[in-house]
Amino acid sequence: MKKLVALSLFSLVLAGCVNPGKASVQADQLQNHRFILENVDGKAVATTATRPEISFSGAQSDISLIKNITVSGVMCNRFSGEGKLSEGELKVKTLAMTRKLCTEPQLNELDQAIGNMLRKGAQVDLTEDQLTLATAEKTLTFKRAE
Repeated sequence: MKKLVALSLFSLVLAGCVNPGKASVQADQLQNHRFILENVDGKAVATTATRPEISFSGAQSDISLIKNITVSGVMCNRFSGEGKLSEGELKVKTLAMTRKLCTEPQLNELDQAIGNMLRKGAQVDLTEDQLTLATAEKTLTFKRAE
């Protein structure tokens, strides 16, 4: 019995060391950065005339106090809106988007995907120069533009 208790305690300590928990992305880490879409659900994005991207901006006082952030970008259509970043989740409830039809089917699908992700809320992860927006249905991976 003592061995079982010791083994359980050791496992808990080891788990705590291996997975210390992820720190949430903060709005100021995204502010004034532009990211180019590289892959969708692990598959590379086809090269097109329009390079899908997302960027973030906002006044420093807005960013640090209330965590609001302006989100804009382009998939096929341009989009923008005022978002809120809270505990690693980005939501843009009032997202505006142009309404043209693109010749590339993937870009039309990406318009739908980014709109749904931002309106409903997407988990945000920023690791060095890689930004990931993820929901249960879709994962978009971006690389910071130089």
